[in-house]
Order: sequence, then structure tokens, then C-alpha cells
Amino acid sequence: MTSPTQTPAHPCQGCGASVAFAPGTAVLRCPYCGLEQQIAPPARQIREFSYDAFRAAKPRVRTLAANQFACPGCGARTESDALSRACQFCGTPLVADPANDSQIAPEAVLPFGLDRGGAGQAMRSWVRSRWFAPNRLKKVTEAETMKSTYLPHWTFDAGTVSDYTGRRGEHYWVTTTHTGQDGQRQTRRERRTRWYPAAGRVSRGFDDVLVGATQQVPGERLDALRPWPLEQAVPFDPRYVAGHHSLRYDTEPQAGMEQAKQVMAEVIHGDCRRDIGGDVQRVDSVRTNYSDVTFKLVLLPVWIGNYVFGGKTYQVLINGVSGKVHGDRPYSAVKITMAVLAAVALVAGVVWLYQVNRA
Repeated sequence: MTSPTQTPAHPCQGCGASVAFAPGTAVLRCPYCGLEQQIAPPARQIREFSYDAFRAAKPRVRTLAANQFACPGCGARTESDALSRACQFCGTPLVADPANDSQIAPEAVLPFGLDRGGAGQAMRSWVRSRWFAPNRLKKVTEAETMKSTYLPHWTFDAGTVSDYTGRRGEHYWVTTTHTGQDGQRQTRRERRTRWYPAAGRVSRGFDDVLVGATQQVPGERLDALRPWPLEQAVPFDPRYVAGHHSLRYDTEPQAGMEQAKQVMAEVIHGDCRRDIGGDVQRVDSVRTNYSDVTFKLVLLPVWIGNYVFGGKTYQVLINGVSGKVHGDRPYSAVKITMAVLAAVALVAGVVWLYQVNRA
């Protein structure tokens, strides 16, 4: 509950308590009196910022939530309307930290579409589908510390022109003659490849190449939550993060751009192969020039849950729009052993039947 000495960042028009964004809606809802306040449609479009000019004209951070927290345990920087809480990443107790206004402001936010009940249902479905999980895990209905958290991501747009060198392979067939084990001459057709030098230029425009902007969640886990409906993102409005946690980025745009280039390079490599043509291709070198590079910071919704099983804490991430789940899980040594024994028994049975039929 809001401290009597603290003015709520988003006060309820009815009782004065702090309101929170209600996932799946366009309203702020009071958890005490239930009064709803409509969030007006955005008056502007989502903007992109010049990557080359961002140092000179760095958009300053806007207020995401009333208080900021710096975790001494894992280093995560989060924001919340609460005065104190536990870190949703490592569980360390936290107290409010002074604002760090040197960060780039978020330009867009993808609002939560899944409320706590929906997140719990997604987790229950995920738990039931885990093979080789201990039976007791099936009784877990939801994470013990499920937190709705906006995670920062960079998106990059760019025009690219790439000059490449490589080789084009074209298959052809020849008839060869050889002597078999019986001493007889035999012929057979063999496929071979002629290689020709190739060089050319390909171009492609990239839109919203998505890169995680936090090191608190491994990149492969963030990737596992894709796809994200970025077309549903709206211009950033602090009211969409009211009542939810917001993680501050710790991956700078320069590092994000290098990751984005790796994503673009894979696509460009495929373009080069298609441009080379032939039956097979080899790409020896690619030199890419980037133009009109723009970027923005977007907040994506994730439910972060932790549950304790067998004395160990496991973390689960849930896409706050689609309900897609990715996370840690325990394994049942008994179930794995039984599965291996069953497989061995099956193989032994097949071998026995084969020997009986031969006899």
C-alpha cells in the first residue's frame, strides 16, 4: 500500500491509492476500489532515432516508475512503484535507488496482454508437458514469485549494400569404369562439380531487427520467447508500466548494433548464395555498407517466475502477450532410468524374436 508520505505516481481518482495497468486492456485499475481510468490513444507515432547522431542528441530518460532499484547481488537495475521489494532475478532484498538519468528513453512499449491468472495457466500447461519431470512437479500451479516485468530491447533499421566474392558450383555426371570383386568390368555414373568464380552486389533493407538490451537474462532465453508482435507496440507512456517492474538496459546501443549486424549478416549471406546461383555456392567474402541506420528502445512484457523444487530454485519466463514459456525444470532420475531400461528391454525383445524366426 502507498506510504502516507509518498504521492502515488499514478493515483486513483476514487481513493487515491496507486493504480496499475491492467494487462489486456487500455485502462489503469485500482487494486483497492476497482475504479478504472482509461488510457487515451497515443497522440504521436513511434519514432526512430539516428544511430550516428544519438551521442549528440541523446533522448533523456522519462520516468518509468516512482522508484529505481540497483541489485547488489546480480547487478540488475529495475523500476517499480514499490518502495522496497525483492529482486525478481536473484531474490536479494532491495530499497529505492536514486534515478540515473543518463539512459536513453524508451520510445515504445508492448503492453502486457496476459494477466497473472493467464500467466499461471501458461505455466501449469508447461509443467504438465514436461517429459521426465518428477510427479510432484505436476502439483506446482504457479511460480511462487511471479513478477510482471518489462524487459528492454533495441530495434535497428538499416539499408545495406553488400559486395561479395565466391564460387558457383554446377553439377555434371560422368561414367566411370572399374573392376568389381568378381574381376568383371563395371560402369557407374558419378556426380561431379565444376566451380566458377562469382562476384556481385546485393542490397536489402532491414526493419526492427530485435536485440536484447539486458544481460540479466541470457540471450538464448529471450530468443526462446519469440515471436513478438511488434506491430502492436505503442508509443511509450508511463501508464503502461504502472504497477509493473521495468528492467533498465545494461547493453549499450553500440553493443546492440554489433549483435544486430550479426543477425543481418546471416540474411545477407543467404542473399549472396541466391545471387550466385548454380547448384551449390561458396561465399568467400562479404563487405557490407550500412546506411540510414536508426534505432529505438522498446520494452517487452515478460512474466518472470521462480519456484523451489527439491531445495533448488528454478526460473521460468513467460511471454506476456502469447503465453509462450521457457525455463528451467528438474528431471526425475527414476523416470529416466525406467525409460532406459524399457528401451533396453524392447531392443532385447526384438533381437530375441529375430533369432527365434531365423531358427
